[in-house]
Amino acid sequence: MRSLRISIVLFLVLTGISFVVKEREKEKGDESKEKKESPELVLLKGADQQQRNYIYDRQIYEQGCDTLNQIIFWRKVMNLSRDSAFLNIAKERRILLKVSTKEWNSKSEEQKILFRDSLRIVNCMSDSMRILLTEGKSFFYDFLKAYPNLHSGIEVFRKNNIDPWYAQAILLIESPGRLQKSNVGAYGPFQLMKSVATMYGLKVNRKVDERANLEQSAYAASMLMKNICIPKTKALLDTLGIEYRENDLWFRLLTLHSYHAGFGNVKAAVEATGLKSGGMNLIRTLWNTQAKGFKTASQSYSQVALAAMLEMDSRLSDKLPSQNTQ
Repeated sequence: MRSLRISIVLFLVLTGISFVVKEREKEKGDESKEKKESPELVLLKGADQQQRNYIYDRQIYEQGCDTLNQIIFWRKVMNLSRDSAFLNIAKERRILLKVSTKEWNSKSEEQKILFRDSLRIVNCMSDSMRILLTEGKSFFYDFLKAYPNLHSGIEVFRKNNIDPWYAQAILLIESPGRLQKSNVGAYGPFQLMKSVATMYGLKVNRKVDERANLEQSAYAASMLMKNICIPKTKALLDTLGIEYRENDLWFRLLTLHSYHAGFGNVKAAVEATGLKSGGMNLIRTLWNTQAKGFKTASQSYSQVALAAMLEMDSRLSDKLPSQNTQ
């Protein structure tokens, strides 16, 4: 009887050790997978011979984002002069016609409606399909001018223990070469609202607006990500039972939507999709989902982010590690 007990104890101990070893091996495997799929922080030497941080995210290529119609569309817009525009199908961002901005603006509203109707007929489109006019934005997207700022933004986010992917993405969308105030009052390289900036210690008054300062606005943006955007996005997905990893491309894009549109609007849009799983399918579905304040500009935000990162990659292709950039 005593020998039987000893045998049972030895069996349980050995089984426990085996279980712990397997669990540790699994954790290591998960960690290596996590590292493999995370964007790569690289140091690139510029024309001034200074080394700067840059995020090169292979997931964008691995998941075929560079081949999507919407992303290709925005890359073309970023390289199109402001005197031209694309008439395009809102749902898929397929370009129907390139027009002169001046000539289009000279048309009456009735003429514009008739012109859109004629395009629907020629392209066998239903009357309900929206046709948008998108003007060229090459004047705004000066990527090489924006490049030196990426390093500073990345460093601030890293020091605040926030994924630096967000710093680069936001800077490439919001201030790739110039600062401007949005129609809702957001300003600075991270397009911060006054309430957010002051909440994190920035001065915004008639005499000074510290949102224009790169490092200070980067700090405020990283705090917004840390305290609101990331935790609320995680809580939403947990509530819906959707599995995620924080370094997944789709999770980052969803969090980016929260930064731009506000979490409440993103929550309404995600719930409106009715989806019970994540992945890029969720993001692509959001591109055609409207709910509360989540409208056209919100739908396009992650599209523009992906396009901007691809455009920046293409301009640095000779400096990046072995990759598939175009």
